[in-house]
Amino acid sequence: MVGGAAGRGRRFGRPRDTAGHHRTRSFSRAGDWYLSDMSALTRYAAVVLLIALAVGCGARPDDPSATPSAPSHPAHRALAPHRRAGARPPAADPARPFTLVAAGDVIPAHPEALGTAQDDAPVDGGYDFRPMLRGVAPVVGAADLALCHLEAPLGPLDGPFTGYPELQAPPQVATALKATGFDSCATASDHALDQGGEGVRRTLEALDTVGLRHTGTARDAAEATRPALLRAPGGALVAHLAYTYGTDDARPPRVAPWAVNRIAPRRILADARAARRAGADVVAVSLYWGTEYRTAPDARQRRLARVLTAARTAGRPDIDLIVGSHAHTPQPFERLHGTRAARTPDGRQTQADRRDSGTWVAYGLGDLIGGTHHDENGRMSAAARFTFTPPPTPGDRWKITKAEFVPLWWDAEAGRVINVNKAIKTGRSDLKPIRHTIRHTVLSRGARKAGLLMGR
Repeated sequence: MVGGAAGRGRRFGRPRDTAGHHRTRSFSRAGDWYLSDMSALTRYAAVVLLIALAVGCGARPDDPSATPSAPSHPAHRALAPHRRAGARPPAADPARPFTLVAAGDVIPAHPEALGTAQDDAPVDGGYDFRPMLRGVAPVVGAADLALCHLEAPLGPLDGPFTGYPELQAPPQVATALKATGFDSCATASDHALDQGGEGVRRTLEALDTVGLRHTGTARDAAEATRPALLRAPGGALVAHLAYTYGTDDARPPRVAPWAVNRIAPRRILADARAARRAGADVVAVSLYWGTEYRTAPDARQRRLARVLTAARTAGRPDIDLIVGSHAHTPQPFERLHGTRAARTPDGRQTQADRRDSGTWVAYGLGDLIGGTHHDENGRMSAAARFTFTPPPTPGDRWKITKAEFVPLWWDAEAGRVINVNKAIKTGRSDLKPIRHTIRHTVLSRGARKAGLLMGR
């Protein structure tokens, strides 16, 4: 995570020192995350019952710049905000394919983003982040389910709102994410505990209020065992799990160990298997990992990805999709443990093999909303879009039959997310090199041969 260069000295909410400097970090300093921090199978024995609990949501606010409140949303979307009790998910529709979109880090705490959100707010002193996300809204809104990654803890309405090194963003961000079409946000990151346990509570309450599911941080031990559960319109039940390599522990807050989910393969697999036993048809995992500003996955990312995608129960993979963040730049997509795509005599990939087994890993999606980066790659990102198709036999794996990436660019000066392909079609030829860089990076580990396409 880096602090923005432009706009320093501008204060948002109550004044607070926002000075900081960039430090390149990887999750290697979190220790050997191949060792579980506790006995995962013991700690999560009760998760099967807790996973199925869900309740209803409320109505959308009229003034998104003032305070977040509960919006209405389609019935196929998030089942419910996190609550302590509730009913089992409603009966599924007849199974049919659905699309799932995942986008990059949302870091709305830099001066550029804060200043733009203030300028866009209809109320003086408020914040409106919806215009900032308008460029990606058609991609997100058209998906049946959409996942985001919220890196910055959310603060009180009157601030202060601060950038690096201790992030705190306005709670109106939650309203904007919901309005854009997101259904669930991963909240596990190295900044998750920047504001201590109180910051975790405020963030999750803001997401609850607008009807956004969340996973990765928790207010109590029971909540830490529950994934976000989403019902796709085709009937599939999707479990969303999230974990981080660690937290920025320069000044470690005194919070319980369950406050943030940390990467430990045994725990991740135990959680995935528990979600599956509780009825999840698809298990999607968000991982906050890797080395900042490195466009290739590091050795630890690759090793963990192989371990997680190789795990199976009764022949069925425990995890169906992995999406990553933290690098602040796009990283490759790769399909692991799948068969090599066959070709027709004229070189075209056969549709049958394109739909064959394997688990997609998007190592890094970049920053959806970021700051001013010293590396131009830090303004690039990709939205991942996957089409899941039901199995011919109930209980078998839902397969990804179409995999796509959509190139995006964070225009820090304008404070807008740009859909690169659409912008190029309307005359922004200056974005062609950016599209080329994103495409080259995303396809650099054989994703094209595995069937990955560039979407719009």
